[in-house]
Amino acid sequence: MREIIFDTETTGLSPENGDRIIEIGAIELVNRFPTGNTFHEYLHPGDQEIHPDAQRIHGISREQLKDKPSFGDILPKFQEFFGDGTLIAHNARFDVGFFDSELARVGQPPVDGTRVVDTLAIAKRKFPGARNSLDALCDRFGISRATRTLHGALLDSELLADVYIELTGGRQVGMSLEIASGDTSSADDEAVATSPLRKRDRPLGSRLSTQETTAHNTMIENMGDGAIWNRWRDV
Repeated sequence: MREIIFDTETTGLSPENGDRIIEIGAIELVNRFPTGNTFHEYLHPGDQEIHPDAQRIHGISREQLKDKPSFGDILPKFQEFFGDGTLIAHNARFDVGFFDSELARVGQPPVDGTRVVDTLAIAKRKFPGARNSLDALCDRFGISRATRTLHGALLDSELLADVYIELTGGRQVGMSLEIASGDTSSADDEAVATSPLRKRDRPLGSRLSTQETTAHNTMIENMGDGAIWNRWRDV
């Protein structure tokens, strides 16, 4: 299962009023684990100015973007990376709205909404009435934001990946164990990382104290031969 966690930074809040994407960051998950494949681009916003409130959030200036490509320039790379995965974002409607606006400018169809998962909607269902910003969810799940002083699309995507995994069941989701003895695989099985079970060289010693063992044996003697487990003791 391939999933793309993504985020954008923009010149403002409204693509309908001409605001543009100036940064895209995304990371790839396969079976809920990061593969190490990432997508990161800064984009020139054309004639659109960066709103001061937006710049205070992400810290990106027009001067930094003067030699960056347009969305149309990076379209092939964008389509290749985003092309076949489930798309996951926090408040996805915002980011997808900007994607649709940029795609329309270069004559491409909008994002297929059936491919999009909104982690904000998941969080609201899971924690109704609570603060469900990305920062608040990081705090809830104990995810460190120590390296984050400003919003950045790639860094926020990495944080969101950890949040998404926690929202959907934690790291155990998608893991499997393979018994060392016997081959239980088949040609149709999906390839996943496995952790073989190993036998110990010697059994673990008892963790019961002498006092606990004596008390247990005394209880067994007092219960006599009528104790129910005696029926299966020698089976």
